[in-house]
Amino acid sequence: MRLIAGAWLLLGAILLVPAGTRESRSQDDFAAMTPAELKSNIEASHPAAYYVLASKLFSGGTRDEAVVWFYAGQLRYRFHLAAHPDLPADGDRALLASLSEVVGRPINEYAAGNVEEWASAMQGALDWDEQHDNGFTSKSAYAEQWLQQRAGLAKLRANVRAQAAEIRQQRLENGLENR
Repeated sequence: MRLIAGAWLLLGAILLVPAGTRESRSQDDFAAMTPAELKSNIEASHPAAYYVLASKLFSGGTRDEAVVWFYAGQLRYRFHLAAHPDLPADGDRALLASLSEVVGRPINEYAAGNVEEWASAMQGALDWDEQHDNGFTSKSAYAEQWLQQRAGLAKLRANVRAQAAEIRQQRLENGLENR
């Protein structure tokens, strides 16, 4: 939980900095929002909001739902970066790396404890993304980048399923729980 608290501080500090390529984030005080508030406008939100939502759900005990939102956020964040390759390295690229480590590490550690549910969560993120608009990065304007990022997550899901036995064994060897 200490890592998640660190992510909140990092995210809070970054969100106070003016947005470089997008509209003002003043309405996007993600850390102060409840999960329900975050979900109500998630489609139009900066991809960091998905990580905040996942973190709040995870720390609140709704872990399986958190895994889906984490992967939806990862997909949307990677898409945003692919669509805007000229973004500065110390902005959104650095934030994604930090959020992936601080929020993503405990979520992935939990998710890998049940490989089939983990793969299903990735599919849930893909399904949600396909069925919902992206008000932050246009799917139609950047269709190639969107499809590439979706393919990457689908490949990860397939690899997880194909390596299920090895993942379970490695977790046992590392003293981690398989659920």
